[in-house]
Amino acid sequence: MLVGLHPDSYEFPDPQQALHEPNGLLAVGGDLSVPRLVEAYRHGIFPWFSDGDPLLWWSPDPRAVIYPEQLHIGRSLRKAMRKSHLHCTINNAFEEVISACSEQRAELEGTWITDDMYEAYCDLHQAGHAHSIEVWDNERLVGGLYGVLNGSVFCGESMFHKVTNASKIALVALCHHLQPAGLKLIDCQMPTPHLESLGATSLSRSEFLKQLKRFGEAQIDTDFLLAQPISGICA
Repeated sequence: MLVGLHPDSYEFPDPQQALHEPNGLLAVGGDLSVPRLVEAYRHGIFPWFSDGDPLLWWSPDPRAVIYPEQLHIGRSLRKAMRKSHLHCTINNAFEEVISACSEQRAELEGTWITDDMYEAYCDLHQAGHAHSIEVWDNERLVGGLYGVLNGSVFCGESMFHKVTNASKIALVALCHHLQPAGLKLIDCQMPTPHLESLGATSLSRSEFLKQLKRFGEAQIDTDFLLAQPISGICA
């Protein structure tokens, strides 16, 4: 049964009550305030809707995840990184990254990163919950990703590339930089062949929620979240 959220409460229903069809649809309504979004991610729930739709909240089953130590870097990608002059940063251009993700999605399939979502995640970033990885060609932003950090779990939201491999390089940079800081799990939401090629595995919702609770209680070293270059990715 689809649950309507109360405007004066940030409480969500049990994710295990989500619908089977469409897969993971749990609740409708509420808002995109920072406290509500933080509460959602703490429980493995995320918003996903298009312009003109009501605000919809999801917790799909199964859930795609990447363990940082199991990220698969194929031979061709390793070779490309060795020859590349691209460089990476963290939290240097969050607004530009989310805008580029929105533009690329709109070109390919229509975007769910509406103006309201853009503003909400920029607010999350300002509050210290959302973070971005940037890939640069000199001063030009050519790739990146962004997501929400919940304890030692990075909940990936979207990525983009303007040159070949730039989004994959952003994912490598995320793992390379945050794994030493204590990153334990990357939530990729829905399984896809592309994610599986990068080392993603699928967990049942119940198993994912167990690991989210476990790793969500651990914190990573916040010094690694300061705006800074990420070295050691490309030649």
